[in-house]
Amino acid sequence: MANYIDEFIMFGAGLWMACLGFGMVPAPASIRGRYTRFLKWAGPALIIIALALAAEKSLLR
Repeated sequence: MANYIDEFIMFGAGLWMACLGFGMVPAPASIRGRYTRFLKWAGPALIIIALALAAEKSLLR
């Protein structure tokens, strides 16, 4: 379990970024207009990277 802590953090951050980008969580006014387009693709990308790294770790065991 401790081997996957990096992937858990990346997955959580990606989930938070995606929720902000798609409007599921209210975003602060300072980032609402400028960063929502970035968060819409960066959040899911971070989730995919976290899953790929976790899968690689489990295959290399």
